[in-house]
Amino acid sequence: MNDKHCDVAIVGAGIVGLSVGLQLVRKNPDLKIIILEKESEVASHQTGHNSGVMHSGLYYKPGSLKARLCVEGRAAMIQFCEEHAIPHEICGKIIVATEEREIPGLHELLRRGRANGVSGLRELDAEQIREIEPYASGIRGIHVPTTGITDFKMVSAKYAELIKQGGGEVLTSSGVERIVREAGAIVLETASGAVHARFVVNCAGLQSDLVAKMAGASLGLRIVPFRGEYYELVPSKHYLIKGLVYPVADPRFPFLGVHFTRRIHGGVEAGPNAVLSFKREGYTRTSFDLTDALSTGLFPGFWKMAAQNWKSGMGEIYRSWNKRAFTRALQKLLPSLREQDIQPGGSGVRAQALDRYGNLLDDFHFVYQDRILHVCNVPSPAATASLVIGREIAATLDGNADFKKVQVAVKHEIPSACNK
Repeated sequence: MNDKHCDVAIVGAGIVGLSVGLQLVRKNPDLKIIILEKESEVASHQTGHNSGVMHSGLYYKPGSLKARLCVEGRAAMIQFCEEHAIPHEICGKIIVATEEREIPGLHELLRRGRANGVSGLRELDAEQIREIEPYASGIRGIHVPTTGITDFKMVSAKYAELIKQGGGEVLTSSGVERIVREAGAIVLETASGAVHARFVVNCAGLQSDLVAKMAGASLGLRIVPFRGEYYELVPSKHYLIKGLVYPVADPRFPFLGVHFTRRIHGGVEAGPNAVLSFKREGYTRTSFDLTDALSTGLFPGFWKMAAQNWKSGMGEIYRSWNKRAFTRALQKLLPSLREQDIQPGGSGVRAQALDRYGNLLDDFHFVYQDRILHVCNVPSPAATASLVIGREIAATLDGNADFKKVQVAVKHEIPSACNK
């Protein structure tokens, strides 16, 4: 294609990049917005492999950006789904403690949920657990009635449609290969031609640190891919789960443990585990990319993290390769489950930011550098909260001096490399 010119280019058409584009189109209709996606369709990676859960905001540290945006974002997502006839259901979930040692963690989740403004939370005894989920087992639990399910790939497709209706462009098969700075513009060289932009937002997910490196940014972190593998209940066993059933999550990790999730289009997922992936977009156990593996292995923070958590990591790997072990983990929640009741399901890869000290970043993390905003870490509940995350990023841009110059230039139609 011929070179294109725009005011804002967004790298990555996952649900967050598309949400940013949608909010910018709505708030700044005079700006020309282009979204670049390396795959042939939007929402191909993290979003497209999402379990579809609309989280309520129970898990997150009170006062964190995740906590605030999740509670707001769930309400906004429900309204969006209703407005655009996207399938969704508020089915609720229970969190189950199966051992006495898990009770303090359960109470901490209850405290966090109430502090975050999650409505309708109720502590359960063993009998009340069975009233909601007759086949689940636990000594204490929490009922979270506001949790729901939807199809985030359909949500993303609607975002893209609305962006186009608002005058923006979504260019697929246009992965960024090189970033060059020139007077008045940032040139993104893609597989389908160059895009000259006044301002850039990097929402590349699993590739976000690599895009930042192309732009000359020093983030002080590395995206480490963790693969989550699912099984599915065989159709004859779907009756075992009414909604969603979760364990008490280990607060040391940004993962929720193996759980049961009813899907909006039918079926029940069981999982996921959390296994280090040797390929950023590696969805099978044998996926391997030497460059990606070296990117992780040569980062000092990885070895610090591994030294602290190797036992947990080995347990995840063992469950990945041993169906019987995976089944045993699920039986803590659903004792009647048998190995033959589950069959291999899908998988997803999570883009987890890791700093040089070996810390897994738990909150949303943005870094600004010279006309590029890098969205470096947007873990779950990013899909649930995508509308308000996009709004938050758009508001951040409104307060940015360089972005204000772009707005002024467009308003006064100042000639530049981006509107020739």
